[in-house]
Amino acid sequence: MPIIKVEILEGRSREQKRELAQTLTKETARIIKVSEASIFVVIDEVKKENWAIGGELFVDKYPD
Repeated sequence: MPIIKVEILEGRSREQKRELAQTLTKETARIIKVSEASIFVVIDEVKKENWAIGGELFVDKYPD
């Protein structure tokens, strides 16, 4: 039972997350030769204020 964990910044649409989950599932199943039904995808959305790049908060580096 493969588990794929993805952490992304919040703000993606449900459709984008759906497509991501479908694509990751399909390609993982193909590559490691398991059934798609056995693959779990967990998408964790992180607030921009809780993500840092190069020691700087994302929200400060890339304000809305």
